[in-house]
Amino acid sequence: MAGHIIAVVGGKGGVGKSVFAANLAISHLLEFKQRPLIVDLDLASLGDQNIILGQNPQKNIVDVSKMPPGPVDPKTLAPFMVNTAAGYSYIGAPRDAIVARDIDLDGLGRFLKAITQVFNYVVIDCGNGTEAAAFKTFEFATLIFVVTSPDLIVINQTRRILTKIQELLFPPEMVQVIINRYSQNNFVNPQMIQKNLGRPIYAALPDDVGTCEGSLAKSTPLCISAAGTPIARAYHDIVRKMQQSNLLETLGRLKKPTGVVAKAQGVGQESVALSNKDGGGSPFGRSSAAQLDPWTAMKLRIHKALVDQMDLKKMNTDTSDSKQRAVLRERTQKAVLDILGKEDTNALLSSRELKAQMLKEVLDEALGLGPLEDLLADDSVTEIMVNARDQIYIEKGGKPQMSKVNFSSESQMMNVIERIVTPLGRRVDEKVPYVDARLQDGSRVHVIIPPLALRGPTITIRKFPKKRIEYKDLIQFGSITEEIADFLRCCVEAKLNIVVSGGTGSGKTTLLNVLSNFIPSTERIITVEDSAELQLGQEHVVRLETRPKNIEGEGEVSIRDLIKCCLRMRPDRIVVGECRGGEALDMLSAMNTGHSGSLTTLHSNNPRECLARLETLVMMAGLGLSPKAIRENIASAVGLIIQQSRLGDGARKVTYITEVVGMQGEVVSLQDIFVFKQEGLDKKRKIIGRFVPTGFIPKFVEEMEAKGMKISRGLFASK
Repeated sequence: MAGHIIAVVGGKGGVGKSVFAANLAISHLLEFKQRPLIVDLDLASLGDQNIILGQNPQKNIVDVSKMPPGPVDPKTLAPFMVNTAAGYSYIGAPRDAIVARDIDLDGLGRFLKAITQVFNYVVIDCGNGTEAAAFKTFEFATLIFVVTSPDLIVINQTRRILTKIQELLFPPEMVQVIINRYSQNNFVNPQMIQKNLGRPIYAALPDDVGTCEGSLAKSTPLCISAAGTPIARAYHDIVRKMQQSNLLETLGRLKKPTGVVAKAQGVGQESVALSNKDGGGSPFGRSSAAQLDPWTAMKLRIHKALVDQMDLKKMNTDTSDSKQRAVLRERTQKAVLDILGKEDTNALLSSRELKAQMLKEVLDEALGLGPLEDLLADDSVTEIMVNARDQIYIEKGGKPQMSKVNFSSESQMMNVIERIVTPLGRRVDEKVPYVDARLQDGSRVHVIIPPLALRGPTITIRKFPKKRIEYKDLIQFGSITEEIADFLRCCVEAKLNIVVSGGTGSGKTTLLNVLSNFIPSTERIITVEDSAELQLGQEHVVRLETRPKNIEGEGEVSIRDLIKCCLRMRPDRIVVGECRGGEALDMLSAMNTGHSGSLTTLHSNNPRECLARLETLVMMAGLGLSPKAIRENIASAVGLIIQQSRLGDGARKVTYITEVVGMQGEVVSLQDIFVFKQEGLDKKRKIIGRFVPTGFIPKFVEEMEAKGMKISRGLFASK
C-alpha cells in the first residue's frame, strides 16, 4: 500500500513551520512506531532543519533530483539520506543558494512519485509554498498543512498562500490550517483567524518559547527532548486526530491537478505578494490582487463541480448554430442550478438578483469568455487590454481606463484563450507562446503567454463594431468631411491604388473597410488578411486568411502566398489587410500589372515615412533590387496615400491625403491634397481643427474627368 506525503508551508518566515514539520514526523514515529522520512525543501532558508534535527548530511535534495531515472529504494537512497538512531530518515536542503536554483523539477517529481512506495509517512518542509519545487510537491502530496500564528501580518500572508493554492485548483479539503504559538492572552483568537482565512482551524499549538528554544539549543526535536510538555502532547494529539479520522486515506482518494508549475510560473512569487486592492465588479467587490473574495471562491467551486459533472471540453461549445448553442446553454444552466442547490448559498446569495448574477458569471466562464463577455457587449468599449488576470483595461472614447472586472485565475484565462483560438485551428502553448486570432464577430485578438509574458497570459482585443461603419459615420465622428468622402469615393471608383497609412489603433482598418465599400458591386473583390476583419457589403467577395504553422512546424500559409494565389483567381480588386513584410513587393507587382484599384494599409506616421517603410518592406522580399528600382516601382504603382492618425484627445482623423506624383531624380515626389490643421483646444480639451485643401489639383483628376466623373475644381481651392 502506498504511503502519504504531507507538505508543510508557512504563512511567513519565522512562523515555526520547520519546527512543526520535524515534530509532526517525530510524533508519528513515537505514536505508531513507523519510520518517517523528513525532507527539507525550503530552498530559501537553506538548512534550518539541520539545526532542528542536529544533522549534517553531505548530500541534499538537489542531488536526489538529479538521480538518473530508475527504481527508488532504500539502497539507491542511501548515499543521499541519513538514517538516524532515533528512528527517522532525513534528506536535507543545500546550503548554497546557487546550488538550490539548480534543482531538477522533473527529477524531483520522479522522486516524489516513487518515495511513497518506500516510506509510509513523508513530511516535506516546503518553505513559504510559492517556489516551483513546492508546487511540484503539492501535486504528489496527500495533505498540505499551512502554519500560521495569531499575528495579523502573518494571517494576511497566510491568506495569500491559501488563495494561491486555491488558484491552482487543489481540492480545498487537502489544505488544513495550523495555529502555532497560541495563547489565551492573544488578542487574535482562533475564531477570528478562521473567519479571516475563510478556512476551519485543524489544530492549535500552545505558545512555549522556552521549550522550543531549549530544544533548538540541543539540536533535538522537542517531541524527543521535552516529551512530557503540553506542546509535545499537542503534536501527538494532531497525529492521533489524523489517524482516528482516517484523514490521509480520505484525502488520498481526491483528484489533484497536474502541471501546476507551468501554470504558476507566469505569475511567480509576485502574485502572492501583491497588495489587496478592492476592484469592485461583483456584489462583494472583487479583489484585484491574489486574494480571492468569498464570491470568487464560490464561483471557482461551482465551476470545478460543473467540469466534474459535464465534460465541456468534449462538447461543441463553439458552434455557429444558434439553436445548438441555446440547447447547450440550457443544459449547462440546469447543471449549475443543481450545483447551487447543493451549496450553502444563504450567506452570499441572499437574493434572487445575486443568484442570477452568479449563474450568469458561471455560464459566461463555462461557455463564453468569462468576465470579457460584458465588456464585449458594451458598445462604448472599443478595446479590451488584459495585462494580467487581475488588471483589465478598456478603451472608451479613445481613452484607456481600468475596468471593474477581473479573471479569478490564470487557468480561467487559459480556458478562455483556448476557446478563442481552437475553433480557428490555431494554438498557443510554450512552443508557440503568442497568436493572432479573431472572435466570431470579427474582433481582432492577440494573445501572448508565459514565458514571454512575465505576469501571466495577456489578451488584447480590438473590438469589431456590431454595425458596419460607413462613410457617414466617419463624417459624424469628424474623421472626414462629406466633400472629402465624395473625393475618396471617386478615387476608389477610378481604380487608384491606395495605401492607408497610420499608427497602431489609429483606425486604418476601419478606413480601409469604408474605402472597400466604395468598390462597385459589379467587380470581383478578393481580400487577404492575417485575421479576417473586413466587412464588405458587396456580394462578389472572396475572403482569404493566413494560416500559422501546425504543431510539427509545417503548413504555414503567409500573406505573400495568398497574394500570389489571388492573382490566379481573376480579381478585379485586391484588398490586403496590412503589408508587414516581403508581400509588399507582390502587392506593388500586382498594382503594376493590371490589378489597379488595389487597397492596403501600412504602419507609419506620415506619407513620407510611408514610402520609406514601403521601400524597407520590399527589401525584405530578398530579391536584391536597387533602391532606385524599388522607388520607381512604388512611384508607378501607388496613386494615393491616406494618412490616418490618432490625436492627443483620442479622436481618429484623416490628417493627410497625398498624391504620389512620380520620380524626381532618385526621390519619389509627393504632393499633399488635403491636410487637417489643428487650431486649438475646447473647454473639454478636445482638439479643434479643420480640413484644409492645399490648392494643388491632383494629376489623376483629368483622368477621372475623362472617364465621365464630375469633380468640382473648387474642392481643391485653398481657403
